[in-house]
Amino acid sequence: MKTRILLVEDDLTLREVLKQSLELEGFSVDSHSTLAGARAAWAYHLNTPRSPSNLSIVIVDLGLPDGDGSTLIRLVRSQSKLPVLVISAREDDVSKINLLDAGADDYLVKPFSIGELKARIRVALRRQSPDHHASTDEIHIGALEINLPKRQVKRLGERVHLTPTEFNLLARLLSQAGQVVTHRQLLNDVWGAEYVEHVHYLRLYMAQLRAKLEVDPAAPELLLTETGVGYRFCELSLPAE
Repeated sequence: MKTRILLVEDDLTLREVLKQSLELEGFSVDSHSTLAGARAAWAYHLNTPRSPSNLSIVIVDLGLPDGDGSTLIRLVRSQSKLPVLVISAREDDVSKINLLDAGADDYLVKPFSIGELKARIRVALRRQSPDHHASTDEIHIGALEINLPKRQVKRLGERVHLTPTEFNLLARLLSQAGQVVTHRQLLNDVWGAEYVEHVHYLRLYMAQLRAKLEVDPAAPELLLTETGVGYRFCELSLPAE
């Protein structure tokens, strides 16, 4: 059965380009231009969970003619763990942070390349696969070997000492590898709710992690910065060195 995408975009030209490009990749695309249409499609999906119409990911624009796409994000997230990818012309950091904290899995600012969109879809779908957690217990990427159950990290075969907080931060980023995790999410999950405003803690520990794990900490390839928003661990499909 084809992977099915719910695409919500009011720009006719862009919607058709995305639909055709994704269908050429083998996806099945259910496209809509309004919030009302998207809500109806989502309700149909919930009522027919075992049918060929079963969805795998939602891609939604924010500026829709009958409402804001964030309404759909909250609806989907309240009823499902299905990946939600936002595409929008809004590029301010506050919008990105609010949407990611509200439950969106990733965010692409227009204009973007079809290749980048497909890559983000692959990352989101990989995280949804049934054996995702089992397959990522031991991670080999570049010169790194990361064993999550044993809380061990090796670089070029040599053990790397990480403090408990450093390892927790690394593991949290790996849990959404390829996707941005906001400052607030990281601080809440690693340090606790009372630390969500302490971004300086996060910057300090990220610098320490990069110094221990990156080939060149000044030009990181694994632990990436999403300026003003948060951090992203690169896709786990990165070729080995």
